Amino acid sequence: MSVPAKFENVTAQTKANIYFDGKVVSHTILMPDGAKKTLGLIYAGNYHFGTGAPEIMEIVAGACVVTLDGETEARPYSAGEQFSVPGNSGFTIQVDAGICEYICSFV
Repeated sequence: MSVPAKFENVTAQTKANIYFDGKVVSHTILMPDGAKKTLGLIYAGNYHFGTGAPEIMEIVAGACVVTLDGETEARPYSAGEQFSVPGNSGFTIQVDAGICEYICSFV
């Protein structure tokens, strides 16, 4: 899988989405077709997120370990990989060192 290096002709929202005292930060972009994505950074730590809509998380740089709600197996992901999260669910994401960069697509 190839993670996009840039998005053309998008609308970027300037107000950041800030979670966990600034340890997770993202910005929302709206695609020309109306699709919504967030581009973000996750600093070292362990965080749980709930989902409304289904999501696809693409790892741009760094690495993380993810456990989907309802599962016991934690799976590692690194740059160029992705995972899907069902709607009305959630996941725990752990970054052991450095920063994990991601693109979240709401599907």
